[in-house]
Amino acid sequence: MVKLLIFDFDGTLADTRELIVKTNQEAQRRMHYPVCEPERIIATIGVPLREGILTMYPQIRPEELPQWVKVYREVFDSLKHQIVPALFPHVKETLAALCSQGYTCSVASSRGSESLNDFLRDMGIAPYISYVLGADDVTHAKPHPEPVLKTLRDLSVPASQAMVIGDMPVDIQMGLGAGAWTCGVSFGNADRPTLEAAGAHYVIDDFGQLTAVVDSIG
Repeated sequence: MVKLLIFDFDGTLADTRELIVKTNQEAQRRMHYPVCEPERIIATIGVPLREGILTMYPQIRPEELPQWVKVYREVFDSLKHQIVPALFPHVKETLAALCSQGYTCSVASSRGSESLNDFLRDMGIAPYISYVLGADDVTHAKPHPEPVLKTLRDLSVPASQAMVIGDMPVDIQMGLGAGAWTCGVSFGNADRPTLEAAGAHYVIDDFGQLTAVVDSIG
């Protein structure tokens, strides 16, 4: 039986794709690097910021990274008021229903915890989230299982009673590595075949389908 649900944020609970793409592209311009196509940026969603930057530009010297991060965050703070992310359909009501049924909902994201908590509060879903873990709360980020293992340990829940829900292969790999159930969402940044190939136990096409999935696991 599943008792704990561990959600990714970007691409799973909220549609932040445009904001992330535009922020990356403007930061790239300010850093005087070639601007990446959206697809290349989208492929880095789900990993920590520094890792994503290095994936796009392997030639960057380590000493350049702090300036990259500073510029990215400045651009992000400016654009987040112009390109306001929204929850995916049926997220808020499904979280409310899951909580009312006794499920514990948490978030494990590669986004920084300050930004993550701000979004959860501003989007009105913070009351449904019992535990929030950001990139700065762990040593090893996705696809390493540490975010899930830490959540399980802090909430005293065995892996067999937890499910990781995410939109990218790194989310599925993180959950599988911790021994948890996994559910991919095809409406985010990766499609159903990609999530199935990553080994997801389930894949849903609408967030509202999650209730039936977790209820079906005996």
